[in-house]
Amino acid sequence: MYKIAVAGTGYVGLVAGVCFAEVGHQVTCVDIDEHKVNLMKSGISPIYEAGLQELMQKNYAAGRLDFTTDYQAAYKHADAIFIGVGTPEEPDGSANLSHIATVARQIAESVEKDCLVVVKSTVPVGTNDKVEQFIQDFLIHDVRVEVASNPEFLAQGSAVHDTFYAERVVIGTESQWAEDMLMRLYEPFHLPMVSVSRRSAEMIKYAANDFLALKISYMNDIANLCELVGADVQDVAKGMSYDERIGSKFLNAGIGYGGSCFPKDTKALEYLARQHGYELKTVKAAIEVNQEQKTKLYHKARKRLITFNGLKVAILGLTFKPGTDDLREAASLANVPLLLEQGADIYAYDPVGMANFAKVYPQGKCGKGSITYASTVQEALAEANVCFIFTEWGEIKAVTPQAYKQWMRTPLVYDGRNLYRVAEMKEAGVEYHSIGREPASREGVKEADNSEIHSIGS
Repeated sequence: MYKIAVAGTGYVGLVAGVCFAEVGHQVTCVDIDEHKVNLMKSGISPIYEAGLQELMQKNYAAGRLDFTTDYQAAYKHADAIFIGVGTPEEPDGSANLSHIATVARQIAESVEKDCLVVVKSTVPVGTNDKVEQFIQDFLIHDVRVEVASNPEFLAQGSAVHDTFYAERVVIGTESQWAEDMLMRLYEPFHLPMVSVSRRSAEMIKYAANDFLALKISYMNDIANLCELVGADVQDVAKGMSYDERIGSKFLNAGIGYGGSCFPKDTKALEYLARQHGYELKTVKAAIEVNQEQKTKLYHKARKRLITFNGLKVAILGLTFKPGTDDLREAASLANVPLLLEQGADIYAYDPVGMANFAKVYPQGKCGKGSITYASTVQEALAEANVCFIFTEWGEIKAVTPQAYKQWMRTPLVYDGRNLYRVAEMKEAGVEYHSIGREPASREGVKEADNSEIHSIGS
């Protein structure tokens, strides 16, 4: 087994570090935030991710996992150093690589033995070449240091499971030594390995994520057309899903994708293409469709209500998807400011995301409106004039159509995740608006069973 250091303890770094420790490697996770390090040492995960905290506690207690701010000690004798720091999006869509550069220089000034540096962070094609040169420029000791690409393909909410049961591990290397090292590091996972060049590995990450984003935006575009022509997008998706060339995943229509990957990666690839004088028309279209889709239900509701001023507005779900407390690019962040500007009194509920949302919108008066964080779904819905569903948490899916009729002052529901059957909501006396399905006024419509159609990125 190997001695591994991991730079960064976000979704990418922490999950990787914990999982490498679980298969027997000696792992030290490095972060600049001392409070965060102390939190992890006490057994508390800084992110909400199924199964992560338990594995973190287990391996820390077993002595296979540690956390520190002392990067010099962590990198000094490491066999491999994984970089999992953030590459935030710049206003023009490019990736900010300052954190990568900082870690690369720290590595160069700290390592005292031959070492493989593995970049797991999502970076533009060609970045790993620059990272290797950057390390060589600042290298102090006469040791061998090579850089490899190892992009992650984790879905937030199932990241630990996705690590242990990945469909493939992609590695990009430029030497047999680096390839062999990465193969040995991943050997205990017993997973299929795809070994390519560094630049191909970098491109695989963007190409895969952007393809899924394209699929989601395409279905949302089709859903919008379905509404105009009187078709049901769930019936359409079910019919499509039997075609093996298309598959059944990522066919759910809704209010767009969010999170840390799809929005950032689509913009980054589109920016990269522009830098090379090429226009990625498909990706550009996906970005535009997704941006407009997020507020589709708000604009529908505003036409119906004229104004939200003084109305109690229930919001069910704040995170970009269930199973995570991540708010990045969440539909809630696109809609809440619009509602507050209209003077809405928002009552929001999310099983894990409210604390993070309150950092952006503290409870109480917010501009022309206000926001209150409800402890239950029923509290959010009680005497509400209108309800928006943004995240398909189990607690929200469990609310019956009759409950909306019973709890709300006006049972007016705008569902961005198509959780309910149109006929059932109508039967319960709920005015129900969803995405891409036949109007509630149409009788005798057979509802689609969408149980076979899944989407983890939207």
